[in-house]
Order: sequence, then C-alpha cells, then structure tokens
Amino acid sequence: MIPLKRHKRALFNPQPQKRATGQIFIRGKRIGLFGGSFNPAHEGHLHISSEALKKLNVDEIWWLISPQNPLKTVEGMASFETRMETARNLCKHPALKVSDYEKHAKTYYTVDTIKNLLKQYPHNRFVWIMGADNLKYFIRWYQWKEIFKLLPIAIFDRQPYAGSACSTIPLQRFKRWRVPERASTKLVFYRSPAWVFLHCRLHNASASAIRKKYNHNLF
Repeated sequence: MIPLKRHKRALFNPQPQKRATGQIFIRGKRIGLFGGSFNPAHEGHLHISSEALKKLNVDEIWWLISPQNPLKTVEGMASFETRMETARNLCKHPALKVSDYEKHAKTYYTVDTIKNLLKQYPHNRFVWIMGADNLKYFIRWYQWKEIFKLLPIAIFDRQPYAGSACSTIPLQRFKRWRVPERASTKLVFYRSPAWVFLHCRLHNASASAIRKKYNHNLF
C-alpha cells in the first residue's frame, strides 16, 4: 500500500474562494458516478450510495443508467425507460440523481461517458463508484486502464468478493496508487490514478437473484 504521506503530494490542489462571510469553499460540486444497468435497481444500490455519501464526502451521486451494457446480453434486459422509472421510484434521497445521460450523450462505453462528463463539467470533481463484484470482469471493459487514469475510483466491498478483490488484475496493476481507507473523504481531490477499497456493512441484494426469483417477470 502506498504511504499516505506520499499520496498527499498527489492531491489535487483546488483553488478556494472566499465568500463575503469568510467561509472557504471550492467551486463546483463533488460528484460520485455510479453506473450500471440497474436491471432492476434495488436496495443494494441504495446501500452503496448511502455509504458513498458518508465515506466519500460527495455532494451528490449520479446513477448513470446504461441503455445497454456492452458486456451483457439484451435477453432478460428490461427496457431503458422501465429501468429508469424503477430507479426513480426507488431513489428518493435528494442527493441521489437518476440520470439518462448516457442515452442522450450516445456513449456506449464508460470511458467515453467519463471523458464527456469531465469536459462538460470542468469545475466539478468526480469519483467513480463500483462494487467489488465488477472487478472480476473489469479488464473486459473498453480501455479499463484509461478509466483508472481519468478519475479516482471507490470500490465497495460486495459479498463474497472481499477476499479476492485486491488480487484481481486491475488492482494489482494499480496497487501503487491505493489510497488508505482513512483518507476516503478526500479521494475526490486526489490526482488520478487513485483508488480506495471501502469496507462497510454488506448487503446481499443482487439484481440477478431478484430476476431469478421472479422468473424475469419483474416489469
């Protein structure tokens, strides 16, 4: 694990501005990006989002609903409109925003979505949020190394992946840039690459298990 002292030198140095009251603030928002098919959105997504708000100290979390995950088949995938609707019905916290950004931006790959967002919102600070279960297939994501270099990444423990997550190819490739968990509230200000593995209370909700339980007749 890279020492915290060394990582401090890699911190992004935002230019603070003073309000009339003398309060120091940073222009723009701190945004957590949580992408996925959300087929369907469930309590596990809410659990990770709630933990992310606390552990990452972000202002908002955007649920980026994918029109079609390139690594998943169309079979068994609810329509985009239905997945958007069910996510909105579940997502009531004011800091959680359900977004159809990828559909309107016509971005097929996560790396392109991130590049677009960084260009469109240059004054915001972004962090990518993902569950540890995604690490198994992360090397199949288009330009996955570039994703690590574009913005900090927060990886949340997911049962039963905690024991093997840090031995996966992506985290081994970028192990020098691991941020200590105690510094997670500052992750959004780290220069990329930077990632943190976050332990939290596990939630056993699974979209695939939910679909199987209802025999895919969810919608």
